[in-house]
Amino acid sequence: MKTYDNLPLTIHDVTDARKRLNGRVYKTGQPRSNYLSERCKGEIYLKFENMQRTGSFKIRGAFNKLSSLSEEEKRQGVVACSAGNHAQGVSLSCAMLGINGKVVMPSGAPKSKVAATTDYSAQVILHGNNFNDTISKVSEIVETEGRIFIPPYDDEKVIAGQGTIGLEIIEDLYDVDNVIVPIGGGGLIAGVAVAIKSINPTINIIGVQSENVHGMAASYYAGKITNHRHCGTLADGCDVARPGNLTFEIVRELVTDIVLVSEDEIRNSMVDLIQRNKIITEGAGALASAALLSGKLKKYIEGKKTVSIISGGNIDLSRVSQITGPDNIH
Repeated sequence: MKTYDNLPLTIHDVTDARKRLNGRVYKTGQPRSNYLSERCKGEIYLKFENMQRTGSFKIRGAFNKLSSLSEEEKRQGVVACSAGNHAQGVSLSCAMLGINGKVVMPSGAPKSKVAATTDYSAQVILHGNNFNDTISKVSEIVETEGRIFIPPYDDEKVIAGQGTIGLEIIEDLYDVDNVIVPIGGGGLIAGVAVAIKSINPTINIIGVQSENVHGMAASYYAGKITNHRHCGTLADGCDVARPGNLTFEIVRELVTDIVLVSEDEIRNSMVDLIQRNKIITEGAGALASAALLSGKLKKYIEGKKTVSIISGGNIDLSRVSQITGPDNIH
């Protein structure tokens, strides 16, 4: 087993995270999709993190980070910022661990995500319109209240928690050839890459981002951290213009390729997942399937076994009705 000791975390960090998460999160399903397999001329399996607790993979990293805090740090309380999925993961983890939590969310965050975050346990503070606004508020809270900041992706314990998905993929499909992963800040793909490449370095880890926002892809191909955001995207959970320092270091070393998909390809993927696979997913959760359906991964997937990670399913019903409107059905 390769350990990649030069990277910010190793397979041992991921296996430690697995122990902490045992009994706290679900081992999600990974069934074969007949529809995608036929369309892509390969064996396609879907990793259902949309069926995870809180509706996304984010609770894995949040719980691993929070459970790793010292007793003194836990007593100080924690604070996080997020538009939705990380917020819910932190809030439920706080409830499970008895930690006082605050989450700063942008004023325009979906009401359903605000309500869910509040229901789990954390106090929600609505502030500003974007990530820069929320992070400045978090800094103020850390300074005035002494709370511990829980990063959304650029943290060893958070990355290791997300990496437990990679262990589950290998357990259920040991001879997988490719794993396709949505990318925002890079915590998910970095963790999955460390876990899987440590066990079998020949497996391809391939990332997917929106054409509109792809900080990690821009950085990957430039060989240095680079900002990229043209405008918003249906994959709002991956709307991150600048990747993390730790995540970029891992992605640069371990990821085989990163492809970009259009907004129409994301929308069509969401519709196909609903119609053909009976899966409700948010835009970010449909990125991997969008790449498969677009034909951009043909050289990797034809005749091979591929896992596509459905990273989350937290989407407002109003957005579902827009996506599945008569103009979008095909």
